[in-house]
Amino acid sequence: MTPLARSVLIVDDEAIIAELWSVYVEAMGIQVCGVAATADDAVSLAEQHRPAIVLMDMRLRGGGDGVDAALAIHALVGSKMIFITGSQEPGTMARIQLDHPSAVLIKPVPQSLFTSAVAAALASA
Repeated sequence: MTPLARSVLIVDDEAIIAELWSVYVEAMGIQVCGVAATADDAVSLAEQHRPAIVLMDMRLRGGGDGVDAALAIHALVGSKMIFITGSQEPGTMARIQLDHPSAVLIKPVPQSLFTSAVAAALASA
């Protein structure tokens, strides 16, 4: 299996939010290898680019949610997951924990908290 790239895959179905995460990641000197709005696209891009970290929104377009994509990516690639969600519902939080994420960030996310979570996940990747 090839090693993971020092890059980040962003998975969010809101283009403005995905762009914000891209700006934050690139400001850290880390490459964004792709942006996906669906679970299927996320899995495909993760297989192609093998990112060290995936920033994963919980609710996505199309079939499947962020946990579905995260579990598939973890099994296929082994990337670290950082979930970024607007929901604190117990059911949502329980589903997120199925993937043993590196971090769970609740929107809105301050840039300092975001960069700390990405740096910590990258250090352990």
